[in-house]
Amino acid sequence: MRKAFLSIAAIGFLLSSSLTFAQQSTPDPCKSGHELATTDCSLTWHGITLYGAYDAGLGWVSHGLPENGYNYEGASLVNRNGYQHRFLVAPNNLSQTGVGIRGKEEFLPGWAVVFNASSGINPQSGLLANASETDIINNGLPRASYSYAIDGARAGQPFNDEIYGGISSEQFGTLTFGRQRALGTDAMLLYDPAGGSYAFSYIGYNGTMAGGGDTENSRWDDAVKYRLTYGPVHFGAMYKFADGSGGCYSAAAALGNPWAATNCTPEYAHNSAYGFNLGGNYQKLSADFVAQHYNQAISVLNPLLGPESQATGQSFQSTTDSIDTTTITGANLINPANTVYGIVTDNYGLMFAAKYTWDPVKFFVGYEYIWQNNPHNPLGVGASDQGGYFMSGVEDNNLDNEKLVNIWWMGAKYTYHKKTDFTFSWYQQRQNDFRSPPTCSVADGFRSSCAGTLNEGSLYADYHFTKRWDGFAGIAYSWVSGGLAIAIPHKPGVPYNYDNNCAPTVGTRFAF
Repeated sequence: MRKAFLSIAAIGFLLSSSLTFAQQSTPDPCKSGHELATTDCSLTWHGITLYGAYDAGLGWVSHGLPENGYNYEGASLVNRNGYQHRFLVAPNNLSQTGVGIRGKEEFLPGWAVVFNASSGINPQSGLLANASETDIINNGLPRASYSYAIDGARAGQPFNDEIYGGISSEQFGTLTFGRQRALGTDAMLLYDPAGGSYAFSYIGYNGTMAGGGDTENSRWDDAVKYRLTYGPVHFGAMYKFADGSGGCYSAAAALGNPWAATNCTPEYAHNSAYGFNLGGNYQKLSADFVAQHYNQAISVLNPLLGPESQATGQSFQSTTDSIDTTTITGANLINPANTVYGIVTDNYGLMFAAKYTWDPVKFFVGYEYIWQNNPHNPLGVGASDQGGYFMSGVEDNNLDNEKLVNIWWMGAKYTYHKKTDFTFSWYQQRQNDFRSPPTCSVADGFRSSCAGTLNEGSLYADYHFTKRWDGFAGIAYSWVSGGLAIAIPHKPGVPYNYDNNCAPTVGTRFAF
């Protein structure tokens, strides 16, 4: 809680002292509270614009878990540990609750210094959005006592959405540096019929597509991003510098000597990435192509997926050095308290998405092909993860063979009398058999490395009382089959408690 208050204080300081970047034209400044409530005027003062949203509601799930204050994604998607129907507070349904600043300060004709900073806050608790903490608070608990545990790019950072600055030119484009949304995330928000909604969109809730393989990679730290628009065509490029510790390995063990925590030495920095985007508009059609590559991507696993030593009162740390695979002896390499456990892969992703407007209907379609391999440069115990967390358990050899993932989606949005939107969406994710040997059956010990499918369909209505305030109601239904319905990698016989979830939700949102 103290960390959350300090982080919010930092947000407040930056809100009062920084210039920011408006990616789109800023509406006229608000002149009164009535104008703020009823129009789309902006909270702008001397070029600084304050913006944000509050989104909360009430939901019911057919197979859910107790909620916790760090979970920002709600409970709409089928969950491996869900076990009972329940009513719950539904946070961040159509958009993430949060606050930010943006602006633009011209220093030469056609040239400006730009800046943006924003963070997500959970409306049900007031805590900063923190996926890593949802896993940590469940560590050591029996499965029947879990609350929601997720993975995501928001890990309690003071600015868990974006914080970047740079230079913008009307002719030469915009160059920025800092924590920024990946190019796949930008495309997802444009071409998802549900607009990245946590309550009604699989690709918004899960983030695998936006991150090019892992949801943590939907935002990149220490990244350079370039955007250029020329007529109807736009281009983007992005590069992420390596910014983390790779953990520790033992040079003595490499020579055949026993490995111990006492002779561990630091390894290289990790997590470099790059991506490209090309798109354009033609009359009522718009389309984008995105390619992304991420080295040493981390997928944090919920507590059930950790090592057997994760039982109550025992160490959470891996018992094998993940780099040279020799047995760890002696005391824990790092204190396992407040650490995470995860799978490491090298990821590639190619995505194509399109949108066509035929008033009053908009049609959406998209597809992404992702391939993942065990990392060329593996991570060790003590490697750093996002948000200042460290890994006390690492799986660098989780994939028997190359893992192939296909994700596609489609949908339509119908606008009725300008104030009501009806949105239907369909999403599907498929994976191949990456098990060796590739035999997959219940008798053979069906595993998560076998081929499997996840589906989600949703339908919701969104009524705009004013340009800032809307109310919504809808339903999402999702289910899994095959390898995607098994809970533990490389271990047979631990399926989802239930392979489906039905989640109706009602709520309201106020954006400023």
